[in-house]
Amino acid sequence: MSTTRRPRKGSLQFWPRKRAKKFLPRVNWSSVSDKGKIVKGFLCYKVGMASAYVKNETPNSMTKGKKITIPVTILECPPMKILSIRFYNKGIVKNEVLNDNIDKELKKRVKIPKVKHHDKLNKLNLNEYDDIRIIVYSQVKKTGLKKTPDISELGLSGNVDEKFKFARENLGKEINVSSVFEKKQIVDVHGLTKGHGFSGAVKRFGITLRSHKSEKGRRRAGSLGPWHPARVTYMTPMAGQLGMFSRISYNQSIVDMGKADARFSNIKNYGSIKTDYLLVYGSVQGPSKRQLLITAPARETKKQKKKHFELLELR
Repeated sequence: MSTTRRPRKGSLQFWPRKRAKKFLPRVNWSSVSDKGKIVKGFLCYKVGMASAYVKNETPNSMTKGKKITIPVTILECPPMKILSIRFYNKGIVKNEVLNDNIDKELKKRVKIPKVKHHDKLNKLNLNEYDDIRIIVYSQVKKTGLKKTPDISELGLSGNVDEKFKFARENLGKEINVSSVFEKKQIVDVHGLTKGHGFSGAVKRFGITLRSHKSEKGRRRAGSLGPWHPARVTYMTPMAGQLGMFSRISYNQSIVDMGKADARFSNIKNYGSIKTDYLLVYGSVQGPSKRQLLITAPARETKKQKKKHFELLELR
């Protein structure tokens, strides 16, 4: 019998395959591009997908100048507010200043951490810190989805003085998505995939069904491994948790953005959009109403950067 030669089933890049601890994943802000606005990310919520009738303006494209239909994902982006300012030194949090004017809704729904070093901003010595980040919370109550806001840490671009100036000036003020991202910009989307619970090896890893004459089941691996080493390795496809994994969707192009209008009303499984929105080219992980974190690109490619579409109609 000839030797079977094929790529293995299932990526080993993501391991262990278990449910994420929280909905909003951590981000390595040092790897995120700082060529854009001073804030590197924004909190948003997935609405669903739609078809966009656009004019293709991508250079050297076979459909350049023509009207085509592309898939887009709708994201709702309510304004954010700064909860606190964190001061880092060599990757360790050395100080944190909490915003005194926190919304009452946040105090009711979220347990506010006690900040040990509650120094006043005008007494801080910036020479002691090499990085400044902000802790923000979404005003999700404006969307009508829920009342509990989502909290996440966002990185800032620029030097320490520029970061401190921005954080100090915007403490207690609303930050809109239009002040962070622009139309036709490339972004990364961080979030959790749709959960499928406990699944078998065929659905989880895509292994081939065994023959109908095989013993001990068809939807399982033919062998769990050799006699030695006398254990089942992590590479063996077995049943377990599928979905609710932290993933990044790289280089998504923003097709359109702005204030919600009559087009975004009575959307299936979501409702109506009441705040700002983003239209992102392609699909995004997670079900509707899932909280996501969009950031500046970590590894921008020329091919994705060239793609430009002018929205004509949303279907």
